[in-house]
Amino acid sequence: MALSPRVMGIVNVTPDSFFPDSRTPTAAGAIERGRALHRAGADVVDVGGESTRPGATLVGAAEEIARVVPVVAALAREVAVSVDTTKPEVARAAVAAGASIINDVTGELVELAGELGVGVVAMHSRGLPATTPDAPTSRDIVAEVSAFLEARARRARAAGVRDLWLDPGIGFSKTADENWALLGHLGSLVALATDVGARVLVGTSRKRFLGALAGGEGVEERLEGSLATAAWAMACGVDLVRVHDVAATAQARALLGGGPAEPSW
Repeated sequence: MALSPRVMGIVNVTPDSFFPDSRTPTAAGAIERGRALHRAGADVVDVGGESTRPGATLVGAAEEIARVVPVVAALAREVAVSVDTTKPEVARAAVAAGASIINDVTGELVELAGELGVGVVAMHSRGLPATTPDAPTSRDIVAEVSAFLEARARRARAAGVRDLWLDPGIGFSKTADENWALLGHLGSLVALATDVGARVLVGTSRKRFLGALAGGEGVEERLEGSLATAAWAMACGVDLVRVHDVAATAQARALLGGGPAEPSW
């Protein structure tokens, strides 16, 4: 288990994210949610202004900036903030407002993170679920993801990134079997990350594949699966778990023997 696994709380400044309880379409609501998540035990708050769920409406950079920058600016004075975006201009604006991590589901912004001197999460994806929900399956998803993340780590190191997290992209254009295979091999992904001087982030919170196995088809019925997989990830040595339900996840972390830690970013 990681010495001090961390909890990343999700703040969606959107009207259409897949978990309704996480939607905070106003800046004031998003700021209050971020503060509440921090009080509940979040070590970092992840602010996003565009949903990546299948079928989501994509937004332009100007609108995304208008959504996230006021929230980042307010929260960054109180807690470490990451910006969940795929757009370079949004990442630049958020970092200027105080974000210390770029959380990029495409894995393409590692050079920008190096330029800006901030941390970055590089995720494996075969495309955004909003535009490519039915990506082809892989004969060996663990090998595919491992090779992708190792290559991204090399790019990040060449760009001068110091704080790097590798994300296997669970739930992003993958089958349920592929998601479970990745969860079953988290130990090897953590070992790979350690070899390249990185850490691992995992996000399973409220995702559909959990309900498909446990019988909770509705997003509101997936809390138990979310907690179980977050606890498993922490026990495997994952450094960050990205969750909607911060208080419950922080309690699970305490039961595992971890606890909140001073962030290194």
